Formats: sequence, structure tokens, C-alpha cells
Amino acid sequence: MKTDSLANKVYVELRRKILSNQLVPGVRLKEDVWAKKMEVSRMAVREALTRLLGENLVVFGEKGGYFVKSMNADDIRQIRQLRELLELGALRLAIQRCEPEHIQALEKICDDFTSMVQNGYLGGACEADVKFHETLIASAGNDKLMELYQFSNIPLFHMKLGKMLQQMDDYAQTDAEHRQILTALKNKDLKLAEEALVKHLVRGELTTLEVE
Repeated sequence: MKTDSLANKVYVELRRKILSNQLVPGVRLKEDVWAKKMEVSRMAVREALTRLLGENLVVFGEKGGYFVKSMNADDIRQIRQLRELLELGALRLAIQRCEPEHIQALEKICDDFTSMVQNGYLGGACEADVKFHETLIASAGNDKLMELYQFSNIPLFHMKLGKMLQQMDDYAQTDAEHRQILTALKNKDLKLAEEALVKHLVRGELTTLEVE
């Protein structure tokens, strides 16, 4: 397999683990360790880490090495604002299109989220949360919008996951808010969809700041 394909394989896996809090902020990502774990060359791992660096998911340490990025209060606020702009735009486009396959995909993600929370698989629930928002963006049918989102998508939810594993009320609220957004989308109720989405993202920001 070509180096670029192997690098993409590593990139996808590391990005998934970062966004689902399986790799927590501040942890070092060692090239040799991940090369052995993924059965690829260090060059492939380095290329993947460079790509993640470009997405602001990792940072380069003062003494070298790559680390999962931590966020301060300003980062959290600005990311919430950016996500709000992008996702509200996606909602407006999605409601105009309202393709059945996107509705079905969002319904399945909501069901997966519910099932994972009920079974205590909270890492998987966090992955489903990320997938819900990425699918919402995809439903807009705008490649440029998706491109922008992928370069800014650091879900606020994953920042608090490791510190809140026992607070099940947060997962219940996330589930309810996702389903409210989905219902509004199905009914082409843009106002309700926008209100539900903004409430969801603002709550994520506030909860994250509470546990920092």
C-alpha cells in the first residue's frame, strides 16, 4: 500500500480517537508507537500527524513531539461560534433539499447514540455525537461547507467526556436535543431547528467551561 494511503489510514484512526476522547488533551502521540500499532512506517504516521496539526487537533511541543491539543476558554467560545455559523448554514440548505437518505442516516445515528448510552459505551456515544453533526453538514450537499467544517470541527462535547463519565443526564440531554433538531428538519421547521441547534451548542460550551 502506498505511503499516502497508509498515512490516511493513520489520520482517520487518530482523528476518530481524538474526537471521541479516547486520546485526551495533552497526551503525546509518539511516531514509533503508532507506527508499530498501525503496522505502518513512521513516515506515514508523521504525515498523518502533520495533517492533524493543520486541523488544529494536535500541537507541536516546545521540545518536539506531537500532542493532542488542549483548549482554553477563548478557544471554546470561538469554536462554538464558528460551529454555530456553519451548522446553521447547513440546516438552511438541508431543509431545502431534505433528502430521505440523510434523514434516515441521522435517525440511525440517534438510535445508535441512545443504545450506546444505555449499554454504557460512552466512547461510542461520543463518536455518534460527532457523526451526527458531520452528517448534518453533509446533508447540506455543499462540499466546500464540509471542507470548512472538517478543518474547524473540534466538538466541544469531547473535551468534557473524560471528566464527566458518570453524569448521564448530559447524555440524555444531548440525545433529546439531537432528536429535536432531527424532528424539526423532517418537518422543515427551520425556526425550531435553528433554536434547538443553538441551544445544543451553547449548552456544550457552558458545560465544557464548568469542568475546565
